Parts: sequence; C-alpha cells; structure tokens
Amino acid sequence: MELNLIDDQGKATAKVAASDATFGREYNEALVHQVVTAYLANARQGTRAQKDRGEVKHSTKKPFHQKGTGRARAGMTSSPLWRGGGRIFPNRPDENFSQKVNRKMYRAGVCAILSQLAREDRLVVIDSFTVSAPKTKLLAQKLKGMGFDDVLIITDAIDDNLLLSSRNLHYVSVASVSDADPVTLIRHEKVVVTKSAVAKIEEMLA
Repeated sequence: MELNLIDDQGKATAKVAASDATFGREYNEALVHQVVTAYLANARQGTRAQKDRGEVKHSTKKPFHQKGTGRARAGMTSSPLWRGGGRIFPNRPDENFSQKVNRKMYRAGVCAILSQLAREDRLVVIDSFTVSAPKTKLLAQKLKGMGFDDVLIITDAIDDNLLLSSRNLHYVSVASVSDADPVTLIRHEKVVVTKSAVAKIEEMLA
C-alpha cells in the first residue's frame, strides 16, 4: 500500500510505502461498528441516579378520600403515576456499560478504519509536523495554508507546542500513536500522520 506524502503547503509530492496488513485491509463494517460502539460504551461513567417511590421526599398521607370523589383512588403522592413521584425502574449509579472487545478484533477494526481512510484519500503522511511556539494563531495559519479544516494530527511523540496551540481549535485534534482511538479517527475529515508515526502504527498493530 502506498500513502500520499505531502509538503508544508498540503500538496502531494511523493508516495510512502506502507504495510498492506495495516493500511490495505478490507473494510469490515460490522467489526468497525462493534469496535466504535464498544469504545463509546466504555467511555461512559454510569453515574446517573434516579429515585424510586420509597426514596422520593413525599408524605405518605392519602391525598384524598378513597371514596366519594369520583377520581381514581390514590394512596400517596410518591406514586410513579403522579407528577413528581418516583420512577418505577430508576437508573442506578452502579450500572456497568462496559463491553469487551478482543485485542485482535480491536486491532483489526483500527486497521480497517485506517485502510478505508487511505482509500478515500483522507489519510496523508508528512515528514514532521511542528509549530515554533504554543500559539493557536500559528497552527491555524499553518493548517489554512495546507488547506485543512477538520483534521487529526498523529505524531510519534506529543510536542508540547503543538498540543497547546491546538487546544482552542475545536476542529483540530492532536494525538500520539497510542492515543489515536477509533472514534477520533472516524470523526475528522483528514488524518495527518508523521512518517515516524506510520512506522510506530505498523509496529503497534502488527
């Protein structure tokens, strides 16, 4: 598999040879869906909590007489049928949303995503990606010059200047090879990977 190598103006200048096992894999929609869904589910805290009829602060006094009113009988205002009453099946903070994905399946899913990005020309390689100072303006100008609007930058090691200058740009993400997750890969329009990061990705997903 060959990936496009771009210069600082965002123009393709050459091709870079890459592993077919990592960047030339067939797209498996079901596997990618499972990996992405599991990643999002595992990111959930599961700390939401609601009250049932015993926990809601209400009087246990009967709101009106059992008979003679013409209305349906009611025992107390904490009933789930009443506004402000407890929930019948409330959410509990001890819910577990985690989903297990085998290591081989996860790696295969990430490889399928990278391969599809490469086929759609959404994944490009650059020799190195740095900014001289931790200034948002510098990074914004650099990306504008390259013609990128919505981009994920993957480097072999996190550069502090690059990380700090990208924090205030909601359409730009910076990640190291180990931090690049399936959800972030899919979310961005373009993925820019440094040459050294490509080798690390191949080694990690081999």
